[in-house]
Amino acid sequence: MDSINRIQLSFFNFNVFQLILYDMIGLNIPLLLLSLFFIPKIFGNDGALPNINKYEYSKIIDVPDLSFVGTVFSGLDILEQMDFKPLRNKTIAILTNQSAVNRNNQHLLDILTRYPDIKVKYLLSMEHGIWSTNDKRSKMVGRDGLSPLHKAQIIDLFKTYLNPPSWVMRDIDLVLVDYQDTGSRYTTYTTTLSKVFESASDFEIPVFILDRPNPIRGDLISGPIPRSEFQSFESYHLFPIRHGLTIGEMSLIINEMGWVKNLKRIQLNIIPMANWKREMWFEDTQLPWKNLTPHLETPSSLLAYSGMDLFRGTNLNIGFGTGAPYMVVGSPWLSTSYLLRKLEEQNLPGVTFKEVEYRPLGSTYYKRTPKFDNLKCSGIELVIKDQNIFMPIETATSILILIDQLFPRQFQWEENNYIDKLFGSNELRILAAQKKDPNHLPALWSRDVYKFNEFRQSFLIYK
Repeated sequence: MDSINRIQLSFFNFNVFQLILYDMIGLNIPLLLLSLFFIPKIFGNDGALPNINKYEYSKIIDVPDLSFVGTVFSGLDILEQMDFKPLRNKTIAILTNQSAVNRNNQHLLDILTRYPDIKVKYLLSMEHGIWSTNDKRSKMVGRDGLSPLHKAQIIDLFKTYLNPPSWVMRDIDLVLVDYQDTGSRYTTYTTTLSKVFESASDFEIPVFILDRPNPIRGDLISGPIPRSEFQSFESYHLFPIRHGLTIGEMSLIINEMGWVKNLKRIQLNIIPMANWKREMWFEDTQLPWKNLTPHLETPSSLLAYSGMDLFRGTNLNIGFGTGAPYMVVGSPWLSTSYLLRKLEEQNLPGVTFKEVEYRPLGSTYYKRTPKFDNLKCSGIELVIKDQNIFMPIETATSILILIDQLFPRQFQWEENNYIDKLFGSNELRILAAQKKDPNHLPALWSRDVYKFNEFRQSFLIYK
């Protein structure tokens, strides 16, 4: 069945109300106590905004309103101010990575060392591992696979296992999930999360999601929904490339719609953020920035990534092995002057381009050798002038199609049409083969965007 029709058949008539949490960090305590006295009188339900939406399988934790503060707090910040009560006297597994820090830049695993009655038994590792490459703790994991904190056993869910093993699930009371999503569906993180959901369903283990912002805004959607024949670890669910959802909202959709294997559902609990607005960029939240993958080093590269990651399906280098991953594209054979003129004719908003020469260099920090390692490359660099109007997917596909048209002998797609799995359909490759103008492509995914935006309304936690 076509993916669009699958979504249309799956619509649920839910009404969603914004849920906001409280936090005591930096607050005047008497003011906090006064507000917690009056808020229940107004809203009821212990100070939480009334949850008029009752999901069948999932629960969004009701907590007091903190909109009068204005500061954005992540789900971890909220759980910390709840004194981690849902975890007390529990044996837990945690799906996490280096991005799970609070507003004070303290990592979840460091914070939990102060709670001896919370037994962290297993750490579930996604692609790129638990810690960033420059964190000394990544080198302190012993041969026994035990984390230096908590002596928890690390379970690799990317290379070694797909699902958490049965002996892990039988040994825990709940799974805690905290990591920062990229806002684009290319990463395998959501796939790994779905595999955790499968095992949690089989063993009836509750899952707690600590929500975090969509770092490239929650009100912008772009790109196609993957067709079923092109779904993969990097296009696992029916999300557009730039989906505009938080990890909590994605989890809510996956669970309520039964998008994991065999329509399995879990006991899902989402601890939402406080004061996050959909029009916010990550830097607007004033939350600490952590590299989300080894190549996503800045908010600008993260925004460009939602388009430029498509170049992994080609024989071009996209800045891997340089200080500007996803911000440049090039190769030893690329002649840039004519390409730049053709790009200028596209009138792409919010971005300019300039010619660059560079030499990619591999590093022991990265598991893959960059394309054209130690070879001189000519290329173009993206200079984002206005992120509010910059369209990363339209920009990347324009560059890609023009290079294919201008350099047909040198340009190649990666084997097995890997680009189709990244893009979610074969439309990009077909349009390029037809030598059509790049501006024909966005019209092909516009219906996907319209239908998905309509569909997701029932699952939005935040305004």
